[in-house]
Amino acid sequence: MNNKILFSHSYFLRFDPKQWATGQPYAPLGTLFAAALMRENGYTVSLFDTMFAHTAQDVQPAIDEQSPNFFVLYDDGFNYLTKMCLTNMREAAFEMMKLAKAKGCTVIVSSSDSTDHFEEYLSEGADFVIIGEAEMTLLELVQAINNNTTNFQHIAGLAFFHDNEVTRTPKRIVMKDLDALPQPAWDLVDLAPYRAMWLKSSGYFSLNIATTRGCPFKCNWCAKPIYGNRYNARSPEKVVEELKMLKSTFAFDHIWFSDDIFGLKPGWVHAFANLIEKEQLTFRFKIQARADLLLEENTIKDLARAGCHNIWMGAESGSQKILDAMDKGTTVEQIYQATTLLKKNGINPSFFIQFGYPGETREDIAKTIRMIKDLLPYEMGISISYPLPGTLFHERVKAELTQKANWTDSDELLLMFRNTYPPRYYKKLHRYVHHVFRKQQGWVALRNAVKNPFTVSRTDFKKIASACLHMPSLLVERMQLNRYAHE
Repeated sequence: MNNKILFSHSYFLRFDPKQWATGQPYAPLGTLFAAALMRENGYTVSLFDTMFAHTAQDVQPAIDEQSPNFFVLYDDGFNYLTKMCLTNMREAAFEMMKLAKAKGCTVIVSSSDSTDHFEEYLSEGADFVIIGEAEMTLLELVQAINNNTTNFQHIAGLAFFHDNEVTRTPKRIVMKDLDALPQPAWDLVDLAPYRAMWLKSSGYFSLNIATTRGCPFKCNWCAKPIYGNRYNARSPEKVVEELKMLKSTFAFDHIWFSDDIFGLKPGWVHAFANLIEKEQLTFRFKIQARADLLLEENTIKDLARAGCHNIWMGAESGSQKILDAMDKGTTVEQIYQATTLLKKNGINPSFFIQFGYPGETREDIAKTIRMIKDLLPYEMGISISYPLPGTLFHERVKAELTQKANWTDSDELLLMFRNTYPPRYYKKLHRYVHHVFRKQQGWVALRNAVKNPFTVSRTDFKKIASACLHMPSLLVERMQLNRYAHE
C-alpha cells in the first residue's frame, strides 16, 4: 500500500512583506485537519511547513528524505490570506508541485486558488485538484489510487486529466457533522518559531482554532470556494477539548477563532462560555462577526465572560448606498449600535474597511471616514475592492481584468478595474485614512489625559506620540488625494 503522504501548503510568510513585518503567523489549520484524518485512516503523514521557508526549493530535502507516495499541497481554507490567491504563492505552489513530480509523487492540490484555476494547476503538473471541502475527497482519492483505480469519475469534488482533457466531477456536499473529524494534527507543526515571532512582535503567543465552516450570508464580493454558503459548527465540547489540549501542550496566551462568522448557531456562545468557566480556562480571544449579530447584550456578555477582548466587524463602509450595493445586509446604524454595545461590555470593536467598490464617490468615502472618527475602532484593516472568481462582483468587472487579476502580495492594494478614481488614488487613500485614524486615536487619548492625568497609561502615551508623527503627513496626503482625484 502506498501510504506515505507529505503535506505542505503554499503560504510563505517571507513572500508577503507586510505580513512578515507584522509578525503574527498562524499555523496551517486546514492542512492539520486533513493530515489528522489521513493518519486516522492508517496513512503515514508528515508536514513540510512553508510558513518560514525562504524558497519553494526548501521542500526538496523533505521530499528526498521521506520519498512520499503522495505530495498533498493543502492550503489553509480558514485563513483569509490564502483566500486572496496571491500570485507569489501560486508561483511557489507550481514550483513545489514540479519538484514532487520529479521524484515520482502523485501530486494532489487543495486551495482556494486551485479551486478557481484548476485547469492551470493541472497544466502545471498537478495530478488531481480537489474542488471545495477536501478531507473526504482526499481520503476517497488516495484509497482509490491504492486500489489501482483508473476511473475517478465516481469521486465527487475532483478535477483531473482524462483522455487529455480536463474532467471535473460533480460537486461534493459539505460535511454537516464536523465533530466526526479528528482533532487537528498539531503535533506535526513546529510551533517554536511561531511563538518566537509572536513574542517579538506582540508580547504574547496566539494560536488559531476553527469552530465552524462556511457563511450563510451573501455579500456579493465575498468568495467561498472551499466551504460555500452552508454553515456548520463543531460542538462547544469538541472546541473546548481542543483548547484544553493546546493550553496544556503549548501554553498559549491568546486564540484567534478563524471562523468567517463566530457563534451564529443559537445557544452556541452561551454553552461555550459555560464550558470555559467550568473548565477554568483563562485566555483572551478575538473573533469575526457582523454588526447585525452583535446587537444582543446577553450574547455580548457571554463572549466577554468567555474571554473575548476583540471583535472584528465587516463594517466595510459608512455609506448605506455602498453597503446596499455590496448586498451586505447590514446598516450603518447597526455598526454604530454594535460598536457602542461592545465598548460598554469591555470588548474592543475592530473594523474591516473596504474602499473602491464600484460607484463609490468622495461623498461615500467621507461618510466612511466620519464613521471611523466617530466610533474609533480598536484596530482597523483597510483593503481595496478585490474581485475574486465565483462572486457577483467578479462577474461585473471581469471583462476589465485583462492586465492583472490577482495581487502579488497582500499589500499591493492595486485597483484592477475601472472605477470613479484612478488606482493610485485608492493606494494613497489607504495610507491617508490610517493616518486619520492614528491622529484621532491620539487626540482622544490626549483629551482623556488632560481630564484625568493620573489614569494615563503607556498605551495612551504611545497613541499621543503616534498622532504627532502622523500629523505632518495628513496635509500632504490630502493634497495628493485631491490631485489624484482629478486625474
